[in-house]
Amino acid sequence: MHHWRRDLVELAALFTAVAVADVVADLVGHGPDGPMLLAMSALALIATAGFHTWWSRRHGHAPPTGDTGARPAAQSRRTGPTGSPESKPKSTSASGSTSESGSEESSATPDPVAEAPTLWRMRTTVQDAPGSLAALCTALAGYQVDILSLQTHPLAEGTVDEFLLRAPGDVAASEITRAVSSAGGSGTWIERADAHDLVDAPTRVLGLATRTALDAAELPLALRQLLGRCTIRSLPATTAGTAREPESVPVEGALEDTVMRLRAPEGGVITVERAYLPFTPTEFARARALVELDARLGPRIPRSQDVLTLPEGNAITVRRADTGDLDAAREMHERCSARTLGMRYHGPVGDADRYLNHLLSPRFGRTLAVQTASGRIVGLGHLLWDGDETEVALLVEDDWQRRGIGSELLGRLVGMAVEAGCESVYAVTQASNTGMVAAMRGLDLPLDYQIEEGTLVVTARLGAAVGEAKDVADVTEFRQA
Repeated sequence: MHHWRRDLVELAALFTAVAVADVVADLVGHGPDGPMLLAMSALALIATAGFHTWWSRRHGHAPPTGDTGARPAAQSRRTGPTGSPESKPKSTSASGSTSESGSEESSATPDPVAEAPTLWRMRTTVQDAPGSLAALCTALAGYQVDILSLQTHPLAEGTVDEFLLRAPGDVAASEITRAVSSAGGSGTWIERADAHDLVDAPTRVLGLATRTALDAAELPLALRQLLGRCTIRSLPATTAGTAREPESVPVEGALEDTVMRLRAPEGGVITVERAYLPFTPTEFARARALVELDARLGPRIPRSQDVLTLPEGNAITVRRADTGDLDAAREMHERCSARTLGMRYHGPVGDADRYLNHLLSPRFGRTLAVQTASGRIVGLGHLLWDGDETEVALLVEDDWQRRGIGSELLGRLVGMAVEAGCESVYAVTQASNTGMVAAMRGLDLPLDYQIEEGTLVVTARLGAAVGEAKDVADVTEFRQA
């Protein structure tokens, strides 16, 4: 601003000098006091030049006043509602995004050593009253926490709000929960999230419904992904020969705090338990809708199959199997030796057939069958949902062992576990079963070995393979959406 003032003064001085010179010239040329006026004009010009020089030095190189909008190079971030120094709060929009207010904040430069943002999943209960959610959003904005998504679960005594948050890396979970508590939230639960949680709820539910429609074995996995970290158990309609009372679980299911029970399509019971957080009626309705969809579609498995050639030249077919293959599986049992059946079922050989109906049911896992060109089944591989764990089991007919069939089945089952998002798979066998141990070692995955009650439990940790599969699934889901 001082530049135009300086130019104005210079122009004024120039015009004054011209006017004075003109007057002096007229007086000198027409009056007797010309020499004196000429001297006075010189003095006036010198005074004007001196004033101009003083003004330029006074205003042309003045130091900055400090009110230029610049921010100090180092300034500590606000550490909470009562922290110092204060920064202007963010304003939260209806969509959950946030924007900073104030010109000082908008001109700030990011801290080059700031930690990367962290994603959090948080759930809290607030009063069903106007302004409750706004107070919660304001408290989160005080910590520069961005709300990426929000779901509401209405209850009789309030509303459960579920957030996906992006917080600065140096903001701890305890700080967020304290802020939520101060804003009126109660029963707050929080855990780390990842990029896969960025998929919005309707898209995720539709994807789970599609998977369930294509494969009956997907129902337990779909429920687990829908409800988060939980334990799912499928119980048949009869247990140990005793019929289950049909009135024990109503047709519409039952919800009891952290446990929900649903009537399975085949007459059994699906129990879902989550120890750390009660289920909401909204979650119960979603789970029940998935089970109803499964019941309407009936038994089904994908009918794709692969034809492979063994090293000696024999062609085999690997395909999905279900209870429709029960008779062929029993015939394979009859051709297996007692030693082979004993290593597989760890008990009396006569009880082996009793497990087949359970093992072949898609409600409890996935089964792969290997059959010859004549249609005879010579190998079975099972991927079984065991609560929140996953078991793999193999059985290959004696005459077809040591031809690579077991390794082929195990590799495919582990691939299915990776696609399902399982963190690990385990196999229960005997130390003398060198074929199974060798097949597990051939996976090239980290293995844990434990001896339990005389049997060997080998656990393969899937780890990075699951993350890569989720990334591929997310890209596919995004493209389909």
